[in-house]
Amino acid sequence: MQAMPINIGIDDKSRAAIAEGLSRLLADTYTLYLKTHNFHWNVTGPMFQTLHLMFEQQYTELSTAVDEIAERIRALGYPAPGTYSQYAQLTSISETPGVPSAQDMIRLLVEGQETIVRTAREVFPVAEEANDEPTADLLTQRMQIHEKTAWMLRSLLEN
Repeated sequence: MQAMPINIGIDDKSRAAIAEGLSRLLADTYTLYLKTHNFHWNVTGPMFQTLHLMFEQQYTELSTAVDEIAERIRALGYPAPGTYSQYAQLTSISETPGVPSAQDMIRLLVEGQETIVRTAREVFPVAEEANDEPTADLLTQRMQIHEKTAWMLRSLLEN
């Protein structure tokens, strides 16, 4: 049976470009989710309780975001990437070997949060050009959350 064409007012080329950008955002988000969950499990030191709970809140939020981003890619008519190898090719966030200090974990998570903001900003003009309001709204929400989270994490590094 032939798949029904998608007729949502966004041309095929624009939908493909938006889905590609959202796939990069999904890979960044999943990679940061994994890094944050890893740090939640392995953080030590005098800020253990604070960071353990904060990281849990953050990875829980990222888990929800992964689903929202993947579902938007599907709504645009494209398969959402869902393997480690796909994420490794698409992400701008590098893995962290070993177990860094709590301070380094915070720094690495700030960098990850800011990376996601930059990825979302790159996709935004493509969505805006295509009058793709749902994607633009998703991107705006993601930028707002990641900017706020980066600020909160960065605040922990100040004396």
